[in-house]
Order: sequence, then structure tokens, then C-alpha cells
Amino acid sequence: MTQLETAMAILMKTFDTYAASEGSKSSLSKGEVKTLLEKELPGLLKSAKNPADVDKLLKSLDFNGDSEVDFSEFVVMVAALTCACHDRSPKK
Repeated sequence: MTQLETAMAILMKTFDTYAASEGSKSSLSKGEVKTLLEKELPGLLKSAKNPADVDKLLKSLDFNGDSEVDFSEFVVMVAALTCACHDRSPKK
């Protein structure tokens, strides 16, 4: 597999791993998202000065308002975080 194909497979596997821990296997609950962030992006949570900011992030991910984060919403989160970390992202 190419690097991009590998990255895509890892995204799918990561989502599926955490979505399978409770409730629906096709979406992440708030608890599952927090666990995912704690395990997969520990630096993000450590750098958050205010725990309420993490809750705001979780709420902003739920585009359709169903109190769950589906795979599309998860991918948008990963893409947004990747852009924020990438030094070549356009500055506005």
C-alpha cells in the first residue's frame, strides 16, 4: 500500500476500534471521543488550557446534532487538526 492508503486504513481502523467500545459501531459517543483523544492525541489534551475547550471541540464535531461523531465528522476533525499542525497551511 502507498503511504496515503496506509494513512486511510489507519484512520478507518482507529475509528472502528473506538466506536466499537460502547453503543453504536458506526459512531463515537462523547466518552469514546474523549478516550480516543486521550489515547491517540495525548499532546492535544495536555496543551488544552481549559477542559471546556475540549468539550467545545466535541460539540463542534457533531455537525448533524445527534450527539454522536460519525466517521465523516471524525475525518473532518482529523483533517482540521492536521491543517492546524501543518506549517504550510494558509494563513488568513
